[in-house]
Amino acid sequence: MHIDIVPNRNSNPTIPLRESYREGGKVKKRTLTNPSKLSMDQVQLLRQVLKGEQLVRGDTLFDVVSSRQHRHVRAVLKAMK
Repeated sequence: MHIDIVPNRNSNPTIPLRESYREGGKVKKRTLTNPSKLSMDQVQLLRQVLKGEQLVRGDTLFDVVSSRQHRHVRAVLKAMK
């Protein structure tokens, strides 16, 4: 899947979400949806998500202040000692 940006002469560009596939040895495109109402920033984020990029590292969002041990963790720690 990928996002195309198709410029239009007298109006805003069309931004289709497309899927490429092969049929009879030829590459064809199928339009899945048309998210043209999204802003360009949102379109760029959607492109990054479709590429599999990580938008924000999870460890930068939260700070672990404290963590209670659960019984299975306590059992493993006890077995290790």
